[in-house]
Amino acid sequence: MARRACRKCKRIVEGSVCPVCQTSELTSSFQGAVMIFDVNSEIAKKLGISAPGTYAIRV
Repeated sequence: MARRACRKCKRIVEGSVCPVCQTSELTSSFQGAVMIFDVNSEIAKKLGISAPGTYAIRV
């Protein structure tokens, strides 16, 4: 299954529903990716990420 990004939270998922925000608004059109391990990091704070995972930089 292809990787797609959630339009709401930008999380990259392999499925038809985002596990974070429970929406099916996914797109295969995204640019770049960042993997967040620590939600207290500067990158996570700047991107507004509150859960560890892989996120698209631009959706």
